Amino acid sequence: MTLSNDRRAELASIVGDARVLTDRADLLAYNADCSPRGIILTRGRRLEAGQPAAVVQPDGVDELRGLVEWAARTGTALVAYGDGSGVCRGAVGNADSVVVDLKRFDDILELDEDRRSVRVQAGVNGYLFEREMQRRGWTAGHFPSSIYCSSVGGWVAARGAGQLSSRYGKIEDIVESVRVVTGRGDVIDTAESPPPDPTPWFVGSEGTLGFITDVTLQVEPKPADRHYRGFQFDDLSDGLEAIRRLMQSGLRPAVVRLYDPFDTLVKKAPSGDGAGTLRRALPAALRTALEARVDEWGRAAFNELIRRAGWVNGAVDAFSSECRLIVGYEGHTETLQTEAEAGFDLLRRYGVDLGVEPGEEWREHRYAVSYKQSPVFDAGAFVDTMEVATSWSNLESLYQRVREALAPHVLVMAHFSHVYTAGSSIYFTFVGSADTAEEALELHQTAWRRGLDAVDGAGGSIAHHHGVGSVKTPWTGRDHRGGEAGFRALKEAFDPDGILNPGKVYPRAATEPREASP
Repeated sequence: MTLSNDRRAELASIVGDARVLTDRADLLAYNADCSPRGIILTRGRRLEAGQPAAVVQPDGVDELRGLVEWAARTGTALVAYGDGSGVCRGAVGNADSVVVDLKRFDDILELDEDRRSVRVQAGVNGYLFEREMQRRGWTAGHFPSSIYCSSVGGWVAARGAGQLSSRYGKIEDIVESVRVVTGRGDVIDTAESPPPDPTPWFVGSEGTLGFITDVTLQVEPKPADRHYRGFQFDDLSDGLEAIRRLMQSGLRPAVVRLYDPFDTLVKKAPSGDGAGTLRRALPAALRTALEARVDEWGRAAFNELIRRAGWVNGAVDAFSSECRLIVGYEGHTETLQTEAEAGFDLLRRYGVDLGVEPGEEWREHRYAVSYKQSPVFDAGAFVDTMEVATSWSNLESLYQRVREALAPHVLVMAHFSHVYTAGSSIYFTFVGSADTAEEALELHQTAWRRGLDAVDGAGGSIAHHHGVGSVKTPWTGRDHRGGEAGFRALKEAFDPDGILNPGKVYPRAATEPREASP
């Protein structure tokens, strides 16, 4: 849809002419989030996919309410957009939609040190927010890998998890209340709502029920002490048993990251002089490939390695079983060092203590992984991630079934993080290559379809902290059986005209505007 002059004038009357963006360059800037599918489309010059009719930048609740009223009257879909760091196409619209950029909601409103809470607007950048909290002596404890390029509202809307979730919890454990503008134009502060508490309805709703304008989060004193270490285990089973017992012992670390054999190989070659030529050469080749340290001459070899996914995955299975663990404790209590040492002693029963260096190295570079994707795309391949979750009793089985489903098609590795007393998430990374953008899209879709079908068949959950967007909607009905009826009831209550981010979380309802392009 090309926005008519009359429609543009109507939007300008709500937010001001300067904050209605319709130039092609502006629309292209908002036609995708950070989903690899979107990157493949963009690099394949499929620039129209996801391009909205306009972008608006409201400043304040009254302007948001005006936009909702306008959208309901005109039948236009509104898509909430924060910092655009999502990877599931949750903030992507189509030619009939208007993107609502929330970055002007950018204030830290109130820090209540007595209650240990902070009220912050949804458009505040995550890194700037946490830096200011620590300057004041506090932390929200939420450290996603995307912290430099994600917003507080995005954390809440996607039900995100930070790297220290084993200590502080996921975002739904940190959020006390939210303030939203619904699809009816109502302003709801869940802190003032009668029971039942509606906060969980909006946490993870991905802009389908209302625009989150500000949130109240729990905070804790900034950590005064840290203890990080690395451990090595003979195989994945030993590593999983070790972290299960650690979590269930009550010795709750801040960080637990167990890397499978493939991911361990990529990070560091296994020790031992008698490893054999292939075992010595494979890690270096994989690191070179996956970090895309290739020049023009090496592009063909780089892509050929990735296209031999079945062979490479099999070689890893045959020649390596060692797994590396990064574990860390941090806090502000006098007993922290005692707790950390007790936790480390428990882990030494199952594996080899590698000392503080691996842990400190991870902590120093813990956000770098999010910025290694671009070189892979530059070299002609693609990389994506798939985060799933299940109970301890099902964890290794889920891992094996997903890896078996993906291994013939893409390089696949995983780490186990966001660990709890009852279970853990698994964070799969997969890398593929094809000659054309169309073939890459087909391979990418095959990997997602086979991977999530395997998750469904193994009884796992298809999403843990990246949200659903439009990428995972075909599986949500199977993941949360019976949940769709509840979601439709919430849509009817808060967005009866179906104007808010249609086609996300669950497949498009009949009452919603036309579904966004896949």
